[in-house]
Amino acid sequence: MIRLSQAFAPVVHANGGGGIVDVLSDQSWFARPFPAAYAASKSAAWSYTNALRIDLREQATQVLGLHVGFLDTEFVAGLDVKKSDPRHIAGLTLDGLEAGDEEVLADAQARLVKNTLSAAKTSYLAPAEIA
Repeated sequence: MIRLSQAFAPVVHANGGGGIVDVLSDQSWFARPFPAAYAASKSAAWSYTNALRIDLREQATQVLGLHVGFLDTEFVAGLDVKKSDPRHIAGLTLDGLEAGDEEVLADAQARLVKNTLSAAKTSYLAPAEIA
Protein backbone atom coordinates (compact mmCIF):
# COMPACT_ATOMS: atom_id res chain seq x y z
CA MET A 1 0.00 0.00 0.00
CA ILE A 2 2.76 2.43 0.92
CA ARG A 3 4.96 1.56 -2.04
CA LEU A 4 2.04 1.67 -4.47
CA SER A 5 0.93 5.10 -3.32
CA GLN A 6 4.52 6.38 -3.45
CA ALA A 7 4.86 5.04 -6.99
CA PHE A 8 1.55 6.32 -8.30
CA ALA A 9 1.17 9.68 -6.52
CA PRO A 10 3.66 11.42 -8.85
CA VAL A 11 1.94 9.90 -11.89
CA VAL A 12 -1.49 11.05 -10.68
CA HIS A 13 -0.07 14.52 -10.02
CA ALA A 14 1.60 14.69 -13.45
CA ASN A 15 -1.76 13.91 -15.03
CA GLY A 16 -3.49 16.80 -13.27
CA GLY A 17 -4.78 15.00 -10.19
CA GLY A 18 -7.08 12.11 -9.48
CA GLY A 19 -7.74 9.63 -6.73
CA ILE A 20 -6.22 6.85 -4.67
CA VAL A 21 -8.48 4.39 -2.85
CA ASP A 22 -7.15 2.57 0.20
CA VAL A 23 -9.24 -0.47 1.09
CA LEU A 24 -9.42 -0.53 4.85
CA SER A 25 -11.82 -2.32 7.18
CA ASP A 26 -14.26 -1.87 10.00
CA GLN A 27 -11.42 -3.44 11.99
CA SER A 28 -9.34 -0.31 11.48
CA TRP A 29 -10.92 0.80 14.76
CA PHE A 30 -11.09 -2.38 16.86
CA ALA A 31 -9.49 -5.76 17.38
CA ARG A 32 -10.75 -9.14 18.41
CA PRO A 33 -8.51 -12.06 19.45
CA PHE A 34 -9.20 -14.04 16.24
CA PRO A 35 -8.01 -11.42 13.70
CA ALA A 36 -5.84 -9.25 15.98
CA ALA A 37 -2.85 -9.05 13.61
CA TYR A 38 -5.17 -8.22 10.71
CA ALA A 39 -6.85 -5.48 12.76
CA ALA A 40 -3.48 -4.03 13.74
CA SER A 41 -2.41 -3.90 10.10
CA LYS A 42 -5.67 -2.17 9.14
CA SER A 43 -5.24 0.37 11.95
CA ALA A 44 -1.78 1.16 10.62
CA ALA A 45 -3.18 1.40 7.09
CA TRP A 46 -5.88 3.83 8.28
CA SER A 47 -3.23 6.00 9.92
CA TYR A 48 -1.14 5.97 6.75
CA THR A 49 -4.21 6.81 4.65
CA ASN A 50 -4.90 9.85 6.82
CA ALA A 51 -1.30 11.08 6.51
CA LEU A 52 -1.26 10.43 2.76
CA ARG A 53 -4.52 12.35 2.34
CA ILE A 54 -3.03 15.41 4.03
CA ASP A 55 0.22 15.10 2.08
CA LEU A 56 -1.40 14.81 -1.36
CA ARG A 57 -4.28 17.25 -0.93
CA GLU A 58 -2.27 20.17 -2.34
CA GLN A 59 -1.47 18.26 -5.53
CA ALA A 60 -5.18 17.64 -6.25
CA THR A 61 -5.00 13.94 -5.41
CA GLN A 62 -8.00 12.67 -3.49
CA VAL A 63 -7.24 9.86 -1.04
CA LEU A 64 -10.33 7.89 -0.10
CA GLY A 65 -10.39 5.39 2.76
CA LEU A 66 -12.87 2.60 2.12
CA HIS A 67 -14.05 0.95 5.34
CA VAL A 68 -15.97 -2.26 4.84
CA GLY A 69 -16.56 -5.50 6.72
CA PHE A 70 -16.62 -8.85 4.96
CA LEU A 71 -16.87 -8.87 1.17
CA ASP A 72 -18.48 -11.88 -0.50
CA THR A 73 -15.33 -13.32 -2.04
CA GLU A 74 -13.63 -16.71 -2.17
CA PHE A 75 -11.37 -15.61 0.69
CA VAL A 76 -14.24 -15.64 3.21
CA ALA A 77 -16.50 -18.17 1.49
CA GLY A 78 -16.26 -20.56 4.46
CA LEU A 79 -17.24 -17.99 7.08
CA ASP A 80 -20.84 -17.85 8.26
CA VAL A 81 -21.04 -14.04 8.50
CA LYS A 82 -22.92 -11.26 6.80
CA LYS A 83 -21.07 -10.31 3.62
CA SER A 84 -21.38 -7.36 1.26
CA ASP A 85 -21.64 -7.68 -2.52
CA PRO A 86 -18.33 -6.45 -3.99
CA ARG A 87 -20.17 -4.86 -6.93
CA HIS A 88 -22.27 -2.78 -4.54
CA ILE A 89 -19.17 -1.73 -2.59
CA ALA A 90 -17.39 -0.79 -5.84
CA GLY A 91 -20.35 1.42 -6.75
CA LEU A 92 -20.28 3.13 -3.35
CA THR A 93 -16.55 3.69 -3.77
CA LEU A 94 -16.98 5.32 -7.17
CA ASP A 95 -19.81 7.45 -5.77
CA GLY A 96 -17.52 8.55 -2.94
CA LEU A 97 -14.75 9.48 -5.35
CA GLU A 98 -17.15 11.45 -7.49
CA ALA A 99 -18.49 13.29 -4.43
CA GLY A 100 -14.98 14.13 -3.21
CA ASP A 101 -15.41 12.09 -0.01
CA GLU A 102 -12.42 11.22 2.13
CA GLU A 103 -14.02 8.14 3.69
CA VAL A 104 -16.69 5.68 2.65
CA LEU A 105 -18.30 3.67 5.41
CA ALA A 106 -19.60 1.00 3.08
CA ASP A 107 -21.71 -1.19 5.33
CA ALA A 108 -23.71 -1.15 8.55
CA GLN A 109 -20.87 -2.63 10.64
CA ALA A 110 -18.36 0.01 9.51
CA ARG A 111 -20.87 2.78 10.26
CA LEU A 112 -21.71 1.30 13.67
CA VAL A 113 -18.11 1.01 14.79
CA LYS A 114 -17.05 4.45 13.50
CA ASN A 115 -20.11 6.17 14.97
CA THR A 116 -19.50 4.71 18.44
CA LEU A 117 -15.78 5.39 18.77
CA SER A 118 -16.30 8.21 21.26
CA ALA A 119 -19.63 7.06 22.68
CA ALA A 120 -20.07 6.00 26.30
CA LYS A 121 -21.14 2.54 25.10
CA THR A 122 -18.91 1.48 22.25
CA SER A 123 -19.41 -1.35 19.79
CA TYR A 124 -15.72 -2.16 19.66
CA LEU A 125 -15.68 -3.29 23.31
CA ALA A 126 -18.76 -5.47 22.90
CA PRO A 127 -18.61 -9.27 23.11
CA ALA A 128 -16.64 -10.88 20.31
CA GLU A 129 -19.45 -11.52 17.87
CA ILE A 130 -18.68 -11.20 14.21
CA ALA A 131 -21.37 -8.98 12.74
